[in-house]
Amino acid sequence: MDQIQHKHIDVRGVNLHVAEIGTGSSVVVFLHGFPEIWYSWRHQMIAIAGAGYRAIAPDLRGYGLSGNHPEPEKASFNDFVDDTIAILDSFHIDKAFLIGKDFGSWPVYLLSLFHPTRVIGVVSLGVPFFVPRPQKFRDLPEGFYISRWKEPGRAEADFSRFDVKTVWRNIYILFSRSEIPIAETGKEIMDLVDPSNPFPPWLTNEDLTTYAKAYEKSGFSSPMQVPYTRLPEEFTIENPKVEVPVLLIVGGKDYFLKFPGIEDYITSEKVRDYVAELEIEFLPEGTHFMQEQFPDKVNQLIVNFLDKACSIK
Repeated sequence: MDQIQHKHIDVRGVNLHVAEIGTGSSVVVFLHGFPEIWYSWRHQMIAIAGAGYRAIAPDLRGYGLSGNHPEPEKASFNDFVDDTIAILDSFHIDKAFLIGKDFGSWPVYLLSLFHPTRVIGVVSLGVPFFVPRPQKFRDLPEGFYISRWKEPGRAEADFSRFDVKTVWRNIYILFSRSEIPIAETGKEIMDLVDPSNPFPPWLTNEDLTTYAKAYEKSGFSSPMQVPYTRLPEEFTIENPKVEVPVLLIVGGKDYFLKFPGIEDYITSEKVRDYVAELEIEFLPEGTHFMQEQFPDKVNQLIVNFLDKACSIK
């Protein structure tokens, strides 16, 4: 971990924290999800640097050591797209591989659609490209965690009953399960985790402390602004097609597979209608945090993809 370097750069009015390692000419940019920061990619960054690549992983605006959006009510996924382009420009990088997971996969896909000449290839952990439909999850119960977190003030009231470390621990435990977090009527999302529930074995106490310190700095409101609190932006691209090579790594026990239509969309390969060159790899025991759960397996899949793409570009 000591070999990973850290710096801050001013990007579009926000001071972003960026971690990097490696000196290879081919660059890989990692975009994290929630409740994560750059640190969730630590295993992958070290591995690809060892394979001859340069790894860059920012704390997205509003997360970790990065500054918040100056106008939180206007924050959007497009900010993450524009920030990533600005990071590439700041480092004088013409094009790069992009790797995302959770909601971090969405700006990766958007960037490949809006700025295809800046992207060599894409890796997404768990999330296929799909055309957003605002009512996609309307059939899920009222206690669906995203629905709850979109209610103004509800997550804040729920989380305020606990310290930051406990909240982060609970969310990680919930997202590590294979079932969608859904609270019963009269209960809150935090009530789904009992204090006696074990923490996933692949994370250490040191890891937990690192994440907790980051969220003590940022709080939860700012990180949750774009993926949960704010209404999604209108998707206006007609007949979208991701033209760069894409590797989709799917965890068989990722709760996201239980979202309506997602598993069928992947296994039926309907996703190929929107991705010109798609490779799908399954990790049967993989959870939402497969990159930390099975780092060696994920690292090997990523490095194989990078090497293949570099050999033919």
